[in-house]
Amino acid sequence: MGNGIAHTFAQSGFKVNLVDVSQEALDRGLKTITTNLDRIIAKGNLSEEQKAETLGNITTFTALQDAVGNADLIVEAATENQELKLKIFGQMDQFAPENCILATNTSSISITKIAASTKRADKVIGMHFMNPVPIMKLVEIIKGYSTSKETFDSIYEMSKTLGKVPVEVNDYPGFVANRILMPMINESIETLYNGVAGVEEIDTVMKLGMAHPMGPLQLADFIGLDVCLAILNVMYEGFKNPKYAPNPLLVNMVMAGKLGVKSGEGFYDYSDGKKAEKVAKMFSK
Repeated sequence: MGNGIAHTFAQSGFKVNLVDVSQEALDRGLKTITTNLDRIIAKGNLSEEQKAETLGNITTFTALQDAVGNADLIVEAATENQELKLKIFGQMDQFAPENCILATNTSSISITKIAASTKRADKVIGMHFMNPVPIMKLVEIIKGYSTSKETFDSIYEMSKTLGKVPVEVNDYPGFVANRILMPMINESIETLYNGVAGVEEIDTVMKLGMAHPMGPLQLADFIGLDVCLAILNVMYEGFKNPKYAPNPLLVNMVMAGKLGVKSGEGFYDYSDGKKAEKVAKMFSK
C-alpha cells in the first residue's frame, strides 16, 4: 500500500518522501513502482518522460525525522497494528511541522484513537486507499471526533487531484468498505470450513452469480490473510458482535504463515508466480 500511495502522489506531480525501516524495503518499493509504471506505459497511458518525472519526484529515507521536517501531509501506511500506528503517529507529531496534516491509511482502526496519540487531533484524518492504489478510484475519507472541517475539506479536494473519488465516512470500526467486505470474506471461509463447497467453486459462484471480478477467497489472498484477520479482530472488539468473529480456519492459516499472495500460498498456490501475476493483471485492466 505504501509504494502504491507514493506512486499515486508522485505521478500526480507531488514531491514524495518515501519512508521505510530499511533500504532493502525501500528498494523493493521502488522496484514495484517502476514495474507498475512500465505496465501503464505498455497500455499507452504514460510516456517514458512521465515515468522519469514520477520516479524523480520520490526521495527515500530510512529515518522518519529526516523525511518529514518540511511536510505538508504525511500518509502513514504501516501494517494494521494499532500499537505500531500509535507509536508512529506520536513520532510524526513530534517531527512534523505544526501545520502538517497527519493521515492514516488504516482500514479499520479508530481515527479518534490514533489522533489521541498526538497534540494535533484536529489535523488527523483517515485516507483509506484501495489496493492497488494507482488503479482503484475509491478513497474513504474518515473524520475522527476532533478532525476539523478545514482538514477534511483540504484532504477531500486534494484526493480529487490524485484522480480519486473521495467518499466521506464516519469513524466506526471497519468504516464502510471493510465493514461490508470482511464479513463476506469471513462467511466465504466459513462456507469452505463447513465443507459446503471447495475454494474454486465458492469463488466461481461469486464471480458468475454475483458479477464479482474476483472471488472472495482469491481477494482475501490478494489483501493478505493476516490483514483480513487483523481487520476482523478490530471489528469484533469494536462491536462485540459474534458475526465479526474470525473463522478458525482463517486464524490457523495465519498462524501457519499461509498469508496469500505475499507468502506464496493461501487459499491458492502462488509458488510459481503465475497465479500471482494473473491476479495483478486482473487489477491492471
